[in-house]
Amino acid sequence: MEKMFCYQCQETAKGEGCILKGVCGKDFITSNSMDLLIYSVQGISVLTTKIRERKSVYNLDAINTFVRDALFCTITNANFDDSSIKERITESLKIRKDLIDFCTSNNISFPQVSQITWNGEEKDYDKIATTVGILSEENEDVRSLTQLTIYGLKGMAAYAEHAARLGYKDEDIDQFMQRAMHDITLGTLSINELIALVLETGSVGVKTMALLDKANTESYGNPELTEVNIGVRNNPAILISGHDLKDMEELLAQTEGTGVDVYTHSEMLPANYYPKFKKYKHFVGNYGNAWWQQREEFSSFNGPILFTTNCIVPPLNNASYKDKVFTTNSTGYPGFKYINEDANGKKDFSEIIKLAKKCPAPTQIEEGNIVGGFAHHQVLQLADKVVDAVKSGAIKKFVVMAGCDGRVKGRSYYTEFAEMLPNDTVILTAGCAKYRYNKLPLGDIGGIPRVLDAGQCNDSYSLAVIAMKLQEVFGLQDINELPIVYNIAWYEQKAVIVLLALLSLGVKNIHLGPSLPAFISPNVLKVLVENFGIGGISEVEEDMKAWIA
Repeated sequence: MEKMFCYQCQETAKGEGCILKGVCGKDFITSNSMDLLIYSVQGISVLTTKIRERKSVYNLDAINTFVRDALFCTITNANFDDSSIKERITESLKIRKDLIDFCTSNNISFPQVSQITWNGEEKDYDKIATTVGILSEENEDVRSLTQLTIYGLKGMAAYAEHAARLGYKDEDIDQFMQRAMHDITLGTLSINELIALVLETGSVGVKTMALLDKANTESYGNPELTEVNIGVRNNPAILISGHDLKDMEELLAQTEGTGVDVYTHSEMLPANYYPKFKKYKHFVGNYGNAWWQQREEFSSFNGPILFTTNCIVPPLNNASYKDKVFTTNSTGYPGFKYINEDANGKKDFSEIIKLAKKCPAPTQIEEGNIVGGFAHHQVLQLADKVVDAVKSGAIKKFVVMAGCDGRVKGRSYYTEFAEMLPNDTVILTAGCAKYRYNKLPLGDIGGIPRVLDAGQCNDSYSLAVIAMKLQEVFGLQDINELPIVYNIAWYEQKAVIVLLALLSLGVKNIHLGPSLPAFISPNVLKVLVENFGIGGISEVEEDMKAWIA
């Protein structure tokens, strides 16, 4: 029987690992191909690290781009197209050969690890891939720490990729990602050194999120308090999902004056908060909820859908919308049309616009408004008001409920938890986890909404900035002295880098749910509990008494 092994997401089978087919929908061939791609990128990373150590002159910009994309396309629910993964493997072998030739001609020695020495044609990839998977590392704790780092790097690569598409790059970030894979590949790090690498990954994760925050805000303005329409208009429309704001900008510009409206879906909701996008009168608002509800919502939307990043849910065979889905960047799905960028990094969305004009207007599934736009700049403008509310006792506690949403029934916990919170608590959120409670009538505290939405998962940086500012304002020595509870839902690898970033900032007592990661071994979990107070969740009433009362 053909097998795979993947345990990188929260929904992994039995909480242990998918071995026949991914719960996400990817088959064993695609999963194993992703393993081989990461394996090959590890070889590239060893070579680039040796070149950097020698301070040799070699333009690594294109390789940096390739590595970011290779990591990004293996994130959960991003790419199901085995052929596109194998194309990347073939490209990785060409890149590796050029690097080997350069090292050889410049007397740069490199280790003869199998990540560098393996070879084969595309017809051989499936067989080779079965030998290089996660379980090829037999030591459970080493495997746990290396995968924790790699999953953090995947999330980091996603954020770095978004920033790079806006022209913001940092060689130090790319250098670290490749050096971390170099260190993992050589297999010489002790357990303590692997733990240090995990924390360093978190530290560089903070830097990466800060870079993306700069890229987004300098390009589109600081997110601002915004009421977002969740109803529809009677025009044909395009639904854009994912995280990439550059694609959002280009789609809005190309649809202006065409009679086609644009709506956001899932993680693209925060695009509504940016001032530059508000000038487009055909930008209507947000349609629907979190990613996992897309099968129903895409059907009722009626028009075409553009995926700029994860999260794709494989459509059912009879899905009415499956011929209307387009992908771009690191995403892919067999049968979905792919939008490439030209030599100048621009994309032509005319085919999507032409299709939209032939489609009925979206079917209304709800109406009203939701409020968001509370990234760090907006919240710090309200700092005096927030501080006064804390000092007066009107706000007794902040609860960080950032992260991801997902399909498992246990995630209803987060809706119940939000509903049960006392009226003197404020929720700080970012990521699609907010769809569990952002439409609840939770009210406000002296004009401060009780749900402060900072934006996408990568905007979790804002939550860290807000916490550090409050620490400064209240003159506290330790960030953990703040009246903040961390109750974070996770699903995929971008949540992993957010977690590691918080740990690197010294944040303790973070609660993860709805289940703890399968890739955390018992011994590694013990270290996280002893040093950082990492824990899970239980029943809503019990957690409310323990954390809030």
